[in-house]
Amino acid sequence: MKHLLSRLLFSSVALLGACSVSTVVLANDVAGPVKPDVAKGAKLFNEGDPARGVIACLTCHGTGGNSVLPTNPNLSAQSHEYLAKQLSNFKVLPGAELAVRRGADGAPSVMAAMAGPLTTEDMDNLAGYLSQQKLTAPATATNPKLVEQGQKIWRAGVPERNVPACAGCHSPNGSGIPAQYPRLSGQYPDYIATQLNYFRAGYRSAPMMNAVAGRMNDADIKAVSDYAAGLR
Repeated sequence: MKHLLSRLLFSSVALLGACSVSTVVLANDVAGPVKPDVAKGAKLFNEGDPARGVIACLTCHGTGGNSVLPTNPNLSAQSHEYLAKQLSNFKVLPGAELAVRRGADGAPSVMAAMAGPLTTEDMDNLAGYLSQQKLTAPATATNPKLVEQGQKIWRAGVPERNVPACAGCHSPNGSGIPAQYPRLSGQYPDYIATQLNYFRAGYRSAPMMNAVAGRMNDADIKAVSDYAAGLR
């Protein structure tokens, strides 16, 4: 009984200590996350900021983030948190030699120059604006012969090579999971395939996707990229 009371007393003190720490953390962060300024994001997306060397995103990513070029991704309707994170991944952070996201053959991505002049606030505002835009011109699947294989990989993965089902993280209809995994439905097949190849080669650093893409062959990537584009 004496030991039981001692353990209960210890647990209560530990819990009280944890609560105190939490209270201090909360007290120092009363403001909470800063809400993005969508109007500023829209202005930056559509007009850029020549004085700071910021090029209008509209130039490559189309009205409201609806790209008309298969090499440039659709950005509309992606989650705010995911977009902000990806923009920051194009920048070389202090103390780092390379950006988290690179381009072909590991060279700096063309986006590195675009993201370079952007502040954290800029990226947050741009992401907030794009997350509220509608995907008005989604890409579609282009090769009927790849549907069966693409669907199998999307829904069940490739068990013999430990490739998990894409739907597990990107959802059955390809809408993704906000703040974690991007929307792939309506994205250009060529763009999806390129990114999977970058993950496989390590040009994009994301441990889980590096591992998954590393176990996929060219045929897997081609089929699932085409299938994902046609999801709705």
